[in-house]
Amino acid sequence: MELVSCIEMVLMMRGNTNYHLIVARLHSLYNCSILDCCDHPDYLLTVLNEVYPEEYDSIIDEIKLHLDKLVNEKDVANFFRVMEN
Repeated sequence: MELVSCIEMVLMMRGNTNYHLIVARLHSLYNCSILDCCDHPDYLLTVLNEVYPEEYDSIIDEIKLHLDKLVNEKDVANFFRVMEN
């Protein structure tokens, strides 16, 4: 799934420690992984805002940039609709 790959790539580029913190928080709060966040973007929204309160918007923009044309596909568009609220 390209969305998951883009999310993981952007988060890893921001630092290995915070990437692992996000993965651990998703697991401890929701018993899920980044892959599960495609169906539950609100989980990722919460954790990203915890870990990156000042950089949240730039992370979302960076993920969109890497996805390029896929941003307009229905599933991906729905994901970002939740993430941008």
